[in-house]
Amino acid sequence: MITLFHQPNTRSTRFIFLLEELEAPYRLQTVTIRRSDGTGEVDPANPHPHGKVPAISDDGIIVFESPAIALYLTDRFPKNHLGPLIGEPGRGAYLSWLSYYTGVLEPAFMSRFMKVDAPRGSAGWVAVEEAMDAVIARLSQGPYLLGDDFSAADVLYGTTFAMFGQSPMMPKSAVVEDYVKRIVARPAFSRAQARQG
Repeated sequence: MITLFHQPNTRSTRFIFLLEELEAPYRLQTVTIRRSDGTGEVDPANPHPHGKVPAISDDGIIVFESPAIALYLTDRFPKNHLGPLIGEPGRGAYLSWLSYYTGVLEPAFMSRFMKVDAPRGSAGWVAVEEAMDAVIARLSQGPYLLGDDFSAADVLYGTTFAMFGQSPMMPKSAVVEDYVKRIVARPAFSRAQARQG
């Protein structure tokens, strides 16, 4: 049984979506978190080392950080094939797009939000526009990041783009808008929204 350490309307909700897609057995454990406005506190029940969400426990095996959780869950519950397994075609692309999400895309967005764009070549990420150009180029080749196959990588990107869609930080793109529509139209997405609390 997977325990998802959760706080409504945070990044942990995307893992309700993924667990629903995987048809994996899970339970939610709501925990308190620190908020950017100074409210909240670290919950001692939360195994994340910084008291953030998401984090999961698989009968005592703790996994935290979104790409690691996505990879762990898709390897652990392969029935619905939401991530290529070791040796399967597409595994390299899957790992790359999972890593790109937190290694490049999120830092680019956070840098923009904090108005601290790092000079080109000085950080491991690039400006939002350059990062999005790479994502849009990939999505222009097929409906999902892995082409025709929906994967856990799409859960990460699609939910982020749905959240930032109206933000001035998010460059406008018909390709991304159509992608978000495909992601949020999935029945598992609706179930996750209803269950998140």
